[in-house]
Amino acid sequence: MIPHQQFAARLVAWQRVHGRHDLPWQRTRDPYRIWLSEIMLQQTQVTTVIPYYARFLERFPDVAALAAADEDAVLALWAGLGYYSRARNLHRLAKEVVANHGGVFPSDAAALAMLPGIGRSTAAAIASFAFGARETILDGNVKRVLARAYGIEGFPGEKRVETQLWALAESLLPGEGDPAMGAYTQGLMDLGATLCVRGTPACVRCPFADDCVAHLTGRERALPTPRPKKTVPRRARWMLVLRDGDRVLLEKRPPAGIWGGLWSLPEADTEPALAERTRALGGAARFEMLGPLSHAFTHFKLDIHACIDQRAADGAAGPASEACTVAEAGGGAATETRWVRLDALDSYGLPAPISKLLGQLRGTLL
Repeated sequence: MIPHQQFAARLVAWQRVHGRHDLPWQRTRDPYRIWLSEIMLQQTQVTTVIPYYARFLERFPDVAALAAADEDAVLALWAGLGYYSRARNLHRLAKEVVANHGGVFPSDAAALAMLPGIGRSTAAAIASFAFGARETILDGNVKRVLARAYGIEGFPGEKRVETQLWALAESLLPGEGDPAMGAYTQGLMDLGATLCVRGTPACVRCPFADDCVAHLTGRERALPTPRPKKTVPRRARWMLVLRDGDRVLLEKRPPAGIWGGLWSLPEADTEPALAERTRALGGAARFEMLGPLSHAFTHFKLDIHACIDQRAADGAAGPASEACTVAEAGGGAATETRWVRLDALDSYGLPAPISKLLGQLRGTLL
């Protein structure tokens, strides 16, 4: 087993030679830019994040600019990254930092963790990279590294195992005031992302191969213990593509839940219910059905039945202007809808499968 007192020095030495040094967020100690990268990198690969990161900074170069932005503009730039609560929390946090912290990020990890969308590990990463704080991270990659290196049994998502991993991670930190703190934190990230990967890790190049419990016992694939398998449920939704010439009707989703705050299509649980909604929105309810489109979320799979319809000729029941509020039949909550030209869809934050669906429609009509 790797001696705790050697872990940090060996990791830092490896990172300085073999780690990643050219990522765009590594060239700064600006907490705003570091925070932005850390939020984007949650559940998302580096190669996907880099162009989003560049576009965000071009549009919102600092926390004040982001705080002053309209939420729709933030969600439009985020569209395609998924896990949209991250974008909503991003916007909320920017406003809170400007309103309550004078536009300056706290340097203390505990204070950072109190801000919207920042958990313990993300707060530690920001504090380490921006302020050189002695804090440990424990994201999915680091859990995998430590579980293999020290032979930690059990699914890392279980509270008992996670607590054990946090204690281990804290025991491995460099000493107080060590100037290599940033390199150590980056090394943990790099090792998990480039060598100690899921499936088949590149143990021959790992600085801990000679002492790694998983490697020495041939359990690289067994550790960390995988998530217990569960049956993934399937859900179905019927969605309306209501056309009016080169325009389509979009509907603003509620702020909470799946695709919260994004613009999507009017929807219903069943086809008859969608037909009722269609007539209320001014459509003829004579559907042209598209094949089902499937989209996988973390905990379920969604089958989307897209129904194309035309706005009624007189538009008597439908919205006559670009934006309006429509009250649902039966006393339901009002929803915000908007007629949008197909060539202007890029200005709206759309869920990935809806963007793909409307992109195909745009290609056939424009």
